[in-house]
Amino acid sequence: HYELCVLSELRDRLLAGDVWVAGSRRYRSVEERLISKQTFEDLRRAGTLPVAVDADFETFIESRRGLLDRRLTHINSRAKDGLLPGVTIEKGVLKITPVEKSTPPEAETLAARLYALLPRIRITDLLADVARWTRFPDCFTHLRTGETAADSRILMAGLLAEGLNLGLTRMAEACSIASLGQLAWTSDWHIRDETYASALQCLVSQQEREPFAATFGSSSVSSSDGQFFQAAGFGRDSGRLNAHYSMRSGFKVYTHLSGRYGPYFTKLIAATASEALHVLDALVYHQGDVPIRRHHTDGGGDSDHVFALCTLLGFQFAPRIPDLKHRRLYSFGKPSDYPTLEPLIAGRINVELIRAHWAEILRIVASIRAGTVAPSMIMRQLASYPRQNGVATALRELGRLERTLFTLDWVEDPELRRETGQELNKGESRNSLARAVFIHRLGEIRDRTYENQQHRASGLNLLVTAIILWNTRYLERAVATLRQTENVPDHLLAHLSPLGWEHINLTGDYIWIALKDASENHDGLRPLRTPHPAFSNAA
Repeated sequence: HYELCVLSELRDRLLAGDVWVAGSRRYRSVEERLISKQTFEDLRRAGTLPVAVDADFETFIESRRGLLDRRLTHINSRAKDGLLPGVTIEKGVLKITPVEKSTPPEAETLAARLYALLPRIRITDLLADVARWTRFPDCFTHLRTGETAADSRILMAGLLAEGLNLGLTRMAEACSIASLGQLAWTSDWHIRDETYASALQCLVSQQEREPFAATFGSSSVSSSDGQFFQAAGFGRDSGRLNAHYSMRSGFKVYTHLSGRYGPYFTKLIAATASEALHVLDALVYHQGDVPIRRHHTDGGGDSDHVFALCTLLGFQFAPRIPDLKHRRLYSFGKPSDYPTLEPLIAGRINVELIRAHWAEILRIVASIRAGTVAPSMIMRQLASYPRQNGVATALRELGRLERTLFTLDWVEDPELRRETGQELNKGESRNSLARAVFIHRLGEIRDRTYENQQHRASGLNLLVTAIILWNTRYLERAVATLRQTENVPDHLLAHLSPLGWEHINLTGDYIWIALKDASENHDGLRPLRTPHPAFSNAA
């Protein structure tokens, strides 16, 4: 029993960083993960700390105190007079009317008509078109020489094998351009995490530059969501069981999607992992041309620590908070100063606690910006302390302050609630496309190692991004064609999405042929289909 207690305590201390292993990557000390104290002090004295708020605590806290007091007073007055749209506070219970569906039937009809014009295409031809537009295969350089693949078709066949979950053996049987040995050699030397990231940056940057993509939304807004995939075969042993998704073990693929449908980051995480730990990794370290300012998540990404770090890093965090009526607000003054909101206020913000650990909090943020520690790593380590940790508790207090400010905006602004729902719906629709693409082997991840599993997730995201880019360009052409004969209102186009896949052949033999129709159009695009008579009559 004594031995078990010692091992249990040692495990907790290793996770927390109180005890560390020299030379270990996972169990390093906290000090080794952060910038040195001397570097931090030099940056602080020079006024160049990479934080998005005033580094002087008194200046920062007074500005937040004034803002929170004004917002609480304003919302309290509006709630008393019943002027909050769709919001009531009855007997101390907050009730918010659900946002109604905003997509008009005309937009759904227009989307069906436009997709009926898109040419039917094999997935191999689609990938070849996108490669011709962006030259993304050049990103997959040789590990040793840095040269591009000798035959880009073999490279793209290997990418399809990952993205479609087909595997190299089945791909070699289904295509005629390469043997299993050629596919395996190309994959081993050219396909790895950094080349996947470079290719994804190339595709996402092109998607953000597409003129028609601006109709989908803003490039400064994004959302993230996790998608569960079951594990089978060798992957079953490394998967985790999460009864919320399935009674079988599996993994989650956590993906960040821009407002213009650019999936700029994807990461394989455990099925039981907290999504909140991984929200900031993509916002801080993504390499695409996506200037994110506001980020949305569902309930899985909600956390006081995320609220705090987002504010300090310069992002506006706007999650859909689950069970909002049970969440409490916080204030600097007495809750009784706001009679209508008093039942919703749990207590005061502990300013002294934040002040005591302000320097440590700033050092963590500066380290994240400097790239010495990933947000998910430091948040996991702070949360692993077996006892209350001062820095983690101070971050929680700061997060309570920022979450209160956001909640006040949420109850007052129905447009914020609507926009959050729309952005999260984009992510869920993207997950549906990913599910349709990841079709082979029953959509199960059967790889043993984390590296191969991550390659599956990266290949899937790359293929989905290629489909989104191809659809965006052809939807623009379909709209232009339709506008030659009739009026297409701009407000209906805002409800379109480039996530359709009914016109794409994802199965069968994977044949790579030259594009014969490109010379028939001056813009190098394939001809659109003839409208179906039913759509013509409806028009």
